[in-house]
Amino acid sequence: MDHDPALLDIKLLRLLDQLYTTRSVTRAAEALGQSQPTVSIWLAKLRQQLGDPLSVRTAQGMLPTPRTEALMLTVREVLDALKRLSQTSAAFDPATAQRRFSIAMTDASHITLLPRLLAHVRALAPGVSLAASRIDVNLAEALQSGKADLALGFLPGLDAGFYQQALYAQDWICLANAQHPRVSDAGPSHWGLDAYQAESHIGISSGTGAQLLDNAIAAQNITRHIQLEMPGFLGLSAILSTSDLIATLPRNIGETLARASGLRVLPCPFEIAGFTVKQYWHTRYHQDADNRWLRGVCADLFMRGANYTPQKSNEINQLELKKISSLGRGLKNNAII
Repeated sequence: MDHDPALLDIKLLRLLDQLYTTRSVTRAAEALGQSQPTVSIWLAKLRQQLGDPLSVRTAQGMLPTPRTEALMLTVREVLDALKRLSQTSAAFDPATAQRRFSIAMTDASHITLLPRLLAHVRALAPGVSLAASRIDVNLAEALQSGKADLALGFLPGLDAGFYQQALYAQDWICLANAQHPRVSDAGPSHWGLDAYQAESHIGISSGTGAQLLDNAIAAQNITRHIQLEMPGFLGLSAILSTSDLIATLPRNIGETLARASGLRVLPCPFEIAGFTVKQYWHTRYHQDADNRWLRGVCADLFMRGANYTPQKSNEINQLELKKISSLGRGLKNNAII
């Protein structure tokens, strides 16, 4: 049975490279920071292992043998490869980078976060492109494999093996047509729980936010007549602008739609549990320079943007990185921004 030959020690490869460059055992020893007797021992071992004298002494110095000449290209390729392996990962240079980031997000974040993120990335990193991917049951695998670089939202179901960073807290508001016949001129004394229950509503059926809202309504025995149910926020402002329906939704998406479409913002007349929007990434990419840059951009943009105080949020002070350590039930379609 054939046996693989013993691998050469890296210090012997470096010695052969220095001997070929300097043509001198003395100068090779100096370049390697070793004594000449030590280098002579190394050279004897190398000659024995390769079965060749490797160099011969002449009036012009130590000249390489044909065997050494044939080896040098491979030796230097190996040394260069080992140097690359030993180097720390290169810093991400946004000005010259050419790559694509995939960010999992909800339709709400397409409206609230993606425009600012895209404008910022285009200004700093013109060679970088973005892809907005869906948050679904495959998110954990996508983050682990690198198919998705980052996830933005409220994702309490992610299992162990992920990092999270809080970006901003969310409370709840109501939206209505600015010319709504019953609430357009409503002051605090006219808009309350009775008025809320008397109106017809749009229900957003997807996401953890919908569950928080439903839980609050059930716990407080609130009556809400749903005239229209929608799977997400796409088209919501158009419906509100052409009807007298009311929508109850998280503040960030609500205020964004109100500014864009001239809708009226009303306080939510009952208590709903708040939540914190975070960014999530897998442990595999925690030290990755590209991923770190993207996370830094999101933190700079969206942590600074949290300029309101939520009605209730126990997580707003948890802005430090926190590795998720508890096992969840697995990710379902439960993201909301």
